[in-house]
Amino acid sequence: MIRTHVLGFPRIGAQRELKFALERHWRGEIDAEALEAVGRMLRERHWALQRAAGLDVVTVGDFAFYDHVANHVLMFGCEPARFGFDGGEPELARLFTLARGVAAEPVHEAGCRCVGEHGDAGRAALEMTKWFDTNYHYLVPEFGPHTGFRLASRRLLDEVAQARALGHEVKPVLVGPLSFLWLGKSQVEGFDRLELLEVLLPAYVELLVQLRAAGVAWVQIDEPILGLDLPGAWRLAFERAYHALHGAGVPLMLATYFSALEDQLGLACRLPVAGLHIDAVRAGHELQAVLDWLPQHKQLSIGVVDGRNVWRCDLDRALAQVRAALERRRADVWIAPSCSLLHVPMSLAGDAALDDELRGWLAGSVEKLDELALLKRALVEGKQAVGAELAAARRAREQRLSSARVRRPAVTQRLAELPADADRRASPFEARRERQRARLALPAFPTTTIGSFPQTAAIRAARAAFKRGELAADAYRDAMREEIALAVREQEALGLDVLVHGEAERNDMVEYFGEQLDGFAFTANGWVQSYGSRCVKPPVLYGDVARPRPMTVEWTAYAQRLTARPMKGMLTGPVTILQWSFVRDDQPRADTALQIALAIRDEVADLQDAGIGVIQIDEPAVREGLPLRRAQWGAYLAWAARAFRVAAGAARDETQIHTHMCYAEFNDILPEIASMDADVITIETSRSGMELLRGFGAFRYPNEIGPGVYDIHSPRVPSVEEMLVLLRRAAAVIPPERLWVNPDCGLKTRGWPETRAALRHMVEAAARLRAEAPAG
Repeated sequence: MIRTHVLGFPRIGAQRELKFALERHWRGEIDAEALEAVGRMLRERHWALQRAAGLDVVTVGDFAFYDHVANHVLMFGCEPARFGFDGGEPELARLFTLARGVAAEPVHEAGCRCVGEHGDAGRAALEMTKWFDTNYHYLVPEFGPHTGFRLASRRLLDEVAQARALGHEVKPVLVGPLSFLWLGKSQVEGFDRLELLEVLLPAYVELLVQLRAAGVAWVQIDEPILGLDLPGAWRLAFERAYHALHGAGVPLMLATYFSALEDQLGLACRLPVAGLHIDAVRAGHELQAVLDWLPQHKQLSIGVVDGRNVWRCDLDRALAQVRAALERRRADVWIAPSCSLLHVPMSLAGDAALDDELRGWLAGSVEKLDELALLKRALVEGKQAVGAELAAARRAREQRLSSARVRRPAVTQRLAELPADADRRASPFEARRERQRARLALPAFPTTTIGSFPQTAAIRAARAAFKRGELAADAYRDAMREEIALAVREQEALGLDVLVHGEAERNDMVEYFGEQLDGFAFTANGWVQSYGSRCVKPPVLYGDVARPRPMTVEWTAYAQRLTARPMKGMLTGPVTILQWSFVRDDQPRADTALQIALAIRDEVADLQDAGIGVIQIDEPAVREGLPLRRAQWGAYLAWAARAFRVAAGAARDETQIHTHMCYAEFNDILPEIASMDADVITIETSRSGMELLRGFGAFRYPNEIGPGVYDIHSPRVPSVEEMLVLLRRAAAVIPPERLWVNPDCGLKTRGWPETRAALRHMVEAAARLRAEAPAG
């Protein structure tokens, strides 16, 4: 028998209803009950879509008000003791405290009574990092020897009851116990969080028993770490863990995704679970091996629809994969997307920003539900029953692959003629540094920001009016120049050393560039959740990339004319543009990255010709793009680092190239980061207490470093002393003459009061560090 399901569904809503409700709640405009009502409405709407598409079960437990990993922290009662919860706080209040931190005092515009200056320093939010190799961020659980677990929340059980009351057959989803522990971080040096497994398992068993009592027929339990290179102890732990869970008596569908199982394939197939889901988009080559290994009594779920990209499914390929399984299996075969649909927009079928041709190539979550229904019908009733639909899908795919708008001969020729040394600066770093210091004349521990300043309601309204044609181009330019002038005045008043123009004119760090490059398309409503209420609208990178004209020079040059201090040009790097777009699948990603690199290279050349002496090429997604298996790292890192060097290669010695990386671990790829040869790298380190810098110090990173001294994703403003503690830690491992002072990331999501307060503290911390430094 064929069954259909999804591993998860987007939470944010077709019109970003959850985003706006969350932000209203955080502003105090609606209470928790009203926020919960929005959550109930969205869950019911999304279950109805799954039911309407004929799915055999609806998925429950994939909804989260901030993050599904944080949901598990609350569900199993393992909130870190440092938050001081006494058990009486409402669950949502605890969730948002974990996610956003706690400020000790309110932020004031004037005077000295800023957060943390007097007494309590507040509580920093949980660290945040990327969910495997996606652009989704999760909150990192904190574990230690005294961490305890218990079934502390009924939220999942209540959602199951909600769905069953509507007549749905439900399949709850959980992050598996081993993945939950793996994704966390030990807070005590030397402590192995795997030691907590025996303490955690009873809480999982209790939850599974209660789900069985609630009438649940299946539970999906996600163990994506089975696609990673696991230490032996973690691999061995799977069998004892799943023998314990098997005792709960509810059928488990073990789900893996994002990567091939490889040496864990046999382990996954023999675990005592009732079913196994595999990602047949990224690891379709393993399907035959899974069919060989998986016992006949177990059910197999095959992820044949891409949950990570927006291209329509190759239905012929998918049907062939499922038929291969049906020929070998006695038990049911399930068909599904490869992973949760969290990573793609809700729908693209009626998107007004796309032309008919492009729209016909794409599928959002709702369209992917329809593809599952079509596949099931073809398998159950025969291909003739859906012949017209299959032919239309085949035609759309063929048109995309052969379309003249996809290939640009001039781009192909430029790549073919690229000089061998195009990825090299003229001189080594030490020689460049002397020329840059002579040109910029910066003090010790120079201060800067990562690029963006608050995107106020006025900025967003002006940009929206301009896009709607309600604001003339000249008026829009004047409005943005006023905002740039404000940002420059604020930075000069604060005493920052290297300024930025604030990016008032930019909607998103990838979308802004993609809109000005050939080969990209944009949706009107193709939003995807990044974390919490933060949503992005990834470009659709469908064809060869070229830069028709300068993209940033006018704004940056204008800002430089307003100040005598160095103005930093702000660009997004080729790997990040690639990684944060829905990327074409008809050529190697390395080729696409190099095309983007050449476009950014042209912008670097134009910025320095306009007198800009500092240019930042952001690459926060370099670590995120790593293949999940280490054996594949070398090839990826070689082309990723080369793409960056090509983009920066137009810079003269006296032009200082910065890059920025955030919310990921870099210590295991430091040689490759060093090979990018940026003059200055700024990194996120504040939530981890500068832990990341240990690797940079041990590696003896050769160029200059700006470790972030405060977390911009939290509204709390740390004190001068708190920042100074972090800077002292940094100065202990990084030579002081190579140390910069900056926030963790851009400031577009923050308000001006907290931005001023935090930067004021940062500048003062840098000044005090200069005073402490030995003369000379």
